[in-house]
Amino acid sequence: MKHGIRVGIVGGGWAGMATAVTLAEAGVAVTMYEAGKVLGGRARRVDTDTGTVDNGLHILLGAYSETLRLIDRFGAGPASYRRLPLTLEIGNRFRLRCPPWPAPLHLLAGLASARGLSWHDRLNAALFMAKMRRARYRTRTPCSVATLLEQASQTAVNREFLWHPLCVAALNTPAAEADAQVFLNVLRDGLDGPAGASDLVLPRVDLSALFPEPAARHVIARGGTIHTGRTALRIDAGAEGLRIVDTDDSAAFDAVVCAVDAPRLEPLVSGLPALRPAIEMVRALRFAPIASVYLQYPPQVRLPFPMLGLTDGPGQWVFDRGALCHQPGLLGAVTSSATDVDRTSPLALAEAIHTQLGSLLGPLPRFGWHRLITEKRATFVCAPGLRRPASRTPVAGLLLAGDYVESDYPATLEAAVRSGLACARSILESH
Repeated sequence: MKHGIRVGIVGGGWAGMATAVTLAEAGVAVTMYEAGKVLGGRARRVDTDTGTVDNGLHILLGAYSETLRLIDRFGAGPASYRRLPLTLEIGNRFRLRCPPWPAPLHLLAGLASARGLSWHDRLNAALFMAKMRRARYRTRTPCSVATLLEQASQTAVNREFLWHPLCVAALNTPAAEADAQVFLNVLRDGLDGPAGASDLVLPRVDLSALFPEPAARHVIARGGTIHTGRTALRIDAGAEGLRIVDTDDSAAFDAVVCAVDAPRLEPLVSGLPALRPAIEMVRALRFAPIASVYLQYPPQVRLPFPMLGLTDGPGQWVFDRGALCHQPGLLGAVTSSATDVDRTSPLALAEAIHTQLGSLLGPLPRFGWHRLITEKRATFVCAPGLRRPASRTPVAGLLLAGDYVESDYPATLEAAVRSGLACARSILESH
């Protein structure tokens, strides 16, 4: 048991909670500081006058093994999400449904029966995956996803309906800007991983209830402290060790995990000269917004599948919250890299997505209420050759966690969770 270790965690998102619950399970009583009133960071519940929604519409893949393990063990459990074989339906123009078979048979079967692809397109996509497999999913030189697909002579149809949507969904970055190597990492683990790795995992509960809040209860039950609505101002290093200074007080710790969003790193550690290289890497990151638009329709309005792709408008994917979260008639649409959202009124955006839905589903009744939630720095632009800071820092006992730290993955919940687990392991190994 590690009861003598004092560990402070700044940030109650998925990375911070992964660190906290892992340390708590090992007998470490942690103290967490979360500025918001709701745990979850950029994947959390939002309570409104008209009901509960999420600040972003997230999906998981079966390949996100660490996130699913924590949800199953410390979160809301397997009943809190719906797991479906990989299905991509985009408008009325493309449909790919893969059977629950081992890779690569599931993808080959899905391509063989795909709607919207010619036999040339299907063979072209299968040969691309075979080529990437032979190359061990490694690029020869850094390049964009668009360049990779062009070099592989992928057809225009495959790019428009298969690879580009997968790129935006996984990396939250358009193919012309996205890092081909990170994209291949996702394809390797998702489409060519073990059985079930390509499954779509869709939450049935709000994102805070899915993992952060149950994990917090686990931490508290084991002697930890979770401060919400309490902002850490800075992290100091001195002769007595590390100290977190917050809006109410300050406290000393043997180890500190800084698990805040990337833009909040610099104000917290600006007094630590050894962190300058990490700060410079974060300064070089470009961030992109993600917008989520909720439309409340009458209860009978449903999607034919819980998640559908949209075309010809701002919405990229739409989710049926009635089928998933027991919120009948509530549809949620997401727009990644939503750079134009600030120039569009919430009502105009809702109207545009309503038009997209009408093209997909046929005539729809007028929606009742609508809600736009924009995370202005929801994700970093996952560009080729991007440098990301390491979890370990030159300051003894200080570690960084978050989806922006060095990883094979883009800005995903799995990247955040893995970084938090790495911090917990590092602390346990060094004490």
